[in-house]
Parts: sequence; C-alpha cells; structure tokens
Amino acid sequence: MAVLWKGITVSVWFSLTLGLLFSSGLFSALLYGKLTGKEWASALSDSTSSQIVYAAESAEGTNKPVESNPPEVQAETAQTEEEEVQISETSAAKRLPSVRLSAPLILQYPELPSGCEVTTLAMLLNFSGLKIGKMDLVPIMPRDPTPIRLNSDGSIRSWGNPNTGFVGEVTGKAKGFGIFHGALLDLLKQYYPQAVDLTNKSWDEIEAQVSSGAPVIVWTTINFATPDNWVVWDTPIGPLKTTFIEHAVLLTGYDDDYVYVNDPLGGKAGKPVDKQQFLNTWQTMGKQAISYRP
Repeated sequence: MAVLWKGITVSVWFSLTLGLLFSSGLFSALLYGKLTGKEWASALSDSTSSQIVYAAESAEGTNKPVESNPPEVQAETAQTEEEEVQISETSAAKRLPSVRLSAPLILQYPELPSGCEVTTLAMLLNFSGLKIGKMDLVPIMPRDPTPIRLNSDGSIRSWGNPNTGFVGEVTGKAKGFGIFHGALLDLLKQYYPQAVDLTNKSWDEIEAQVSSGAPVIVWTTINFATPDNWVVWDTPIGPLKTTFIEHAVLLTGYDDDYVYVNDPLGGKAGKPVDKQQFLNTWQTMGKQAISYRP
C-alpha cells in the first residue's frame, strides 16, 4: 500500500505541475526554466533588445562586440542561385487564404526537457512519412560540447554556440539550452537533401511553404511571449546574446487571424496562436525557420 500511495502522490504532483505550467504565462516560463536548466531567464535583463543576436565568427574572442547582423548569419542562410529561384517560385505561387495540415503531435517530455527543437524535427519527419522517433535523433544531433563556465554571480561567462550544435544536455541531466536553425538543418539534410533554410525569408514565403504541403519548424518563445530578459555569454566563435525562453514549434497552418502549431511542450495538434503575437516572437528570435521541399 505504501508503494501504491507513493505512486499516486507522484502522479497527482506531476499532473498539478503540468496544469500550472500551461495555465500561467510567467509561471510557465519560470517552471520550464527550472525543469530544463534554463533558470537564467531573469539574468542580464535588457528590455531594449528586440532581436536575437547570433555569435559572430571571429578570432578576437571575448573582445569582439555583439553585432545585430553578424556576417556568419548571412553565410548560414545563403542559397545557391538554383535554390533562390526555387524559393522565388514557391513564394510567387498562389497561396491559399488558409491552410490546416494534420501532423502528428510528439511531446518532448519526459525524456527531453530541453529538446523542443529535435522533438519538433521528429514531428516534421513523421509528417513526411519517415517513422523516426525523437530519441532516434538525439545521438546524431549536432552538438557543441563546450563546457559551461559561470561568473561569481552565477551568470554564464562562456558556453557553447547553438548555431554550431546543441548546447548543454538535452535530457535534463545537466543544464541544457538548445540548437538553432543552421545546425538543425544539417540534421534534417541527413534525411532530406532537399531541406531548405527559410531563415530571414518573409512570412509570405513561410506561408507559401505550408501552402505547398510541408510544415515548417519555426523558432519562437515559451507561451509565445516577447522576451524582456536576455543573456550574453562567450562562445568559441564569439559572443552570443539570446534568451532562455527560446522555443521551437511545428507550423502546420494559418489564416488571417491565427497560426496553427504543434507545440512539443504540450497542448493539442494544430494549437491556434494569435498571428501577430506569433510573428512578434518569430521576428524576435531571428526569423528562424527550416523545412523541406515536398
């Protein structure tokens, strides 16, 4: 009976925790940070920041200032002439006024507390017809193994770069952060050589991609709230400015007022989110998006 009672107690506690997680925007962000190791969300607040800043490639290390549009971002998103033509043709194609794709919902919990991006990739691959689980992707996901080093006040002095690979521990056994579009695109290309980087493209092109029949992995924030707390740390390729409420979801549809997403953090497939609110966070997170040519 003692074992049974303990199991019931744990189940009730877990259910209450998840209920609170999705009922409050602020509490959700804080609790998610604790569960994933992203508890630096309140450090180095900078309410004037409006855009995520990627680390610039430099031999100057910590002496190089953070830039709003560093050169390597352009290099990461650069397309060949043939790819540019394909993208232009896609955006020029007639887009439906509204689209709702049906993609399988996969949750990151409990195995991958910090794995929203790789879980979303699993959803995209399953939509395409490839039966690949999130845990199948973890061993081959690009990683930046740079260890975390803290300042005396507990803030991060140096760590890995999410443009290079996943930073930290995805399973929650240690502090975890995430992975950005360029590195995750490399993993997608292992399954789809025709993978396409839609980062820095217009929202019309993102919708055109969905209209063509393929969902899009889009970087946003937890609860789709615009961040007002930012952190800066040094990486092997220069300083990085970001937020610990960064998140990734699968965009499966849109209309005039809403976008529809599969959120790996919870909820249901095709969750409606206010379109303007979503666009604000997408832009804040650097307009990151990847997909494949259907």
